[in-house]
Amino acid sequence: MEADYVKQFKSFCESDKQWRAREEFIIRNLENFQDDSEMDKLLALSMVWANHVFMGCRYSDELLGRVFTMAKGIQVEDAPHFTTRDEIMKRNQSN
Repeated sequence: MEADYVKQFKSFCESDKQWRAREEFIIRNLENFQDDSEMDKLLALSMVWANHVFMGCRYSDELLGRVFTMAKGIQVEDAPHFTTRDEIMKRNQSN
């Protein structure tokens, strides 16, 4: 039932891999976001998490901490690794 309900939230631009991960995020947290206004928050948080994992988007530490807690235990195979500007600068300074 939950999986069928959640399918309506798949974005047309999401790959199957991205959707499976975000779907798991939504299903794991669905019981904490029951009414419509709360559902909008859950969907937004799921997008924050997916954007960070799959596209390297950066958000505040507080927000990332919240979505990481919500996503604890979700395994994403072959997730891309993004190097931050600070990491690049640090590596170049040590050379």
